[in-house]
Amino acid sequence: MIRPILTEIGIFLIPFVLYAAFLFASRSIVLHRSSWPVHVVGWLVLAALLLTIVSLLLLVHYSGAPPTSTYVPAHVENGKLVPGIEK
Repeated sequence: MIRPILTEIGIFLIPFVLYAAFLFASRSIVLHRSSWPVHVVGWLVLAALLLTIVSLLLLVHYSGAPPTSTYVPAHVENGKLVPGIEK
């Protein structure tokens, strides 16, 4: 469960890292308050939320079983454990 959470946090941080890389490349002071005005941080938060929402929607849409499949849970058959399968 921790891996998807860390992945989404990483996706959320992408715009901030890219902006910091831009500031570093343009020889600005990256950690100075004037390099991070409120309107820029607002746009970065908006972009980060959009990226996170899109990634969650793609995760929901493309993960899991196809809509027409049926899951048969793990069970014991003839004294042997049979793993769960999708039919």
